[in-house]
Amino acid sequence: MPDLKVTADHLQRDAYLYVRQSTLRQVAENGESTQRQYALRDRAIAAGWPPERIHVIDCDLGKSGANAIARDGFQELVSEVALAKAGVVMGLEVSRLARNSADWHRLLELCALTATLILDEDGVYDPASFNDRLLLGLKGTMSEAELHILRARMRGGQLNKARRGELEIGPPVGLIYRPDGSLDLDPDVEVQGALRLVFDTFERTGSAIRTVRFFLDQGILFPRRLRKEPNRGELLWAPPRHARILQVLHNPRYAGAFVYGRTRTRHRPDGRVSQIKVPMADWQFVMPDLHRGYIDWERFKANQVRLADNARAYGVERRSGPVREGPALLQGRVLCGLCGDRMGVRYSQEHGRTVPVYLCQETVVRRGGKICQSVPGKVVDPAVGALLVELMTPMALEVSLAVQRELEARAAETDALRRQHIERTRYEAELARRRYMKVDPDNRLVADALEAEWNEKLRLHTDVVEDYERRGPDEAAALDAEMRRHVLELAEQFPRIWSDPRVDMRERKRILRLLVDDVTLVKTDAITAHVRLSGGATRTLKVDRPLPIAQIRKFKPEVVIEVDRLLDSYCDREIADILNQRGLRTWEAKPFNLKKIAFIRGAYNLASRHRRLRDRGMLTTAEVAARFGVSETAVHHWGRDGLIKKCYSDNLHRGLWDVPSTLAIAKGCGGCKPRAAQISRITAPLAEQGAI
Repeated sequence: MPDLKVTADHLQRDAYLYVRQSTLRQVAENGESTQRQYALRDRAIAAGWPPERIHVIDCDLGKSGANAIARDGFQELVSEVALAKAGVVMGLEVSRLARNSADWHRLLELCALTATLILDEDGVYDPASFNDRLLLGLKGTMSEAELHILRARMRGGQLNKARRGELEIGPPVGLIYRPDGSLDLDPDVEVQGALRLVFDTFERTGSAIRTVRFFLDQGILFPRRLRKEPNRGELLWAPPRHARILQVLHNPRYAGAFVYGRTRTRHRPDGRVSQIKVPMADWQFVMPDLHRGYIDWERFKANQVRLADNARAYGVERRSGPVREGPALLQGRVLCGLCGDRMGVRYSQEHGRTVPVYLCQETVVRRGGKICQSVPGKVVDPAVGALLVELMTPMALEVSLAVQRELEARAAETDALRRQHIERTRYEAELARRRYMKVDPDNRLVADALEAEWNEKLRLHTDVVEDYERRGPDEAAALDAEMRRHVLELAEQFPRIWSDPRVDMRERKRILRLLVDDVTLVKTDAITAHVRLSGGATRTLKVDRPLPIAQIRKFKPEVVIEVDRLLDSYCDREIADILNQRGLRTWEAKPFNLKKIAFIRGAYNLASRHRRLRDRGMLTTAEVAARFGVSETAVHHWGRDGLIKKCYSDNLHRGLWDVPSTLAIAKGCGGCKPRAAQISRITAPLAEQGAI
């Protein structure tokens, strides 16, 4: 007997049979259930649907009904119902369609709106009827509760085994299950050696990065066991990665412990599942020394403490680059122009002040490689700061405001056109709605065409509105006269604020982050900085690389030439005084002194003042005394009396004497003082008196 709920309107539409089994194993072993689901097709034929208009949707065989994300067949069924193409939806029971109340009630709502029936093994239901909908809602709730009860039973058994430490979890590489169910070390000696080397190297170096680097430097491979077919269970040897070594060091199974509850499962809105790591203190079950391991439990805990301390320097939060108190102006905003990763900051002392160096360490951290590049911040930071001051000048901002006004005018024109387009599509959608409302409902051919036209106009109107709303925030915001005045005033004060030493470095960094999105650095023969401003504009700066310290400490050639010239007439101390009077300074910005001049003479092989005077024929005190046959005291007396001229004297009053070769000195006698005379003027009596 035909069901009274099936009307001619339902028979004009198609019938849809939904077939599903939760797992592929059920599909293979529970064939009777699958046959019962396909047999519902006969119910549809008996109700009046021709066989060619009965559609079987069975592409979800082997998929769970817990959610609709991965079930293409269920989504197809919902689409057909929403388009009013389905007269009846068939399923052996409610659980075949959905085990999720949200999916089930959404389907009921669509069936009620489109007058679609639902048929199961017990009967035919009309979701538009209150009693039928109440019954269907109850069945859906019971179906979801059934799934919860099944999961609770499985979860309870799993927890019970975990509480005893007997739950079998896939062992990591280096551990295997024996035939008796116990966990033991892998009998492969090479695998054991690789794992023991990891723990020993970490114990010696105290760093996972250094452990990876040791393996790479020595050319040692690390094993990995394949988890998927077709080569499931086989060992794959490859160079270790930082993440792989961290997995080994963090895994308590290698310490001979059974641990349950290290991660928690969280369902995402898109139907996927994410694993969240749980702190060690919150692990659900921990049973140390349950089986053989590569290290003991105490050593494992010590490794975790060391890894936690190491992780503070390379945490994920460092990638965001918060402002800190260091002098690095671009800290947190620098990108490597070679690999694209964010660069870190390292500080060093230079002449008593702290200077930053930007380093790209991602290759070192992630893969145990080498530093990509390092750029001295002492040359980059001033260049970027000068660029900001240049960009914030009133003239530059006046030009920017003029461009802004032009953009506003263009944006107003395009905005008016978009609004007119929205109004036109809204009118067309409204016109299509009025046409559809005026048609005779029984004339399905015309009604379906007008309904399709209405839906198309609504879709077009929705797309235009979404495009307008998406473009709206991207348009340039209008600035009134008061705002422009404030902007120009800020531009006039900005250079003074930026160069004020009382402004904290963190405030300068905050100002920079308002104006600059990032700075990409490339170091070649020169340093190139590509600055991306907040508005999207870019600037490229080129600065010279800082000179090596050897060249910085090197004296300027003109200073060396001047010292060489002054040595002909002055001693080292006098030369230092002359250079200081001229305003010259050393590379450390300090005045010259005796030692600096002596260093220049020694470094550039300049002859000293003493050597130059000796080359001119100057005599020492001993040489003068030997020449005239007198004591050195007599020589000094002659100098004080003006008989001979002293041209050079050191700190010990040792000097050189200018004694012409034609000069002769007669010794005094009978109370007469000695006197000097040219050799040509010396008389014979003087010679008899001992003139020399």
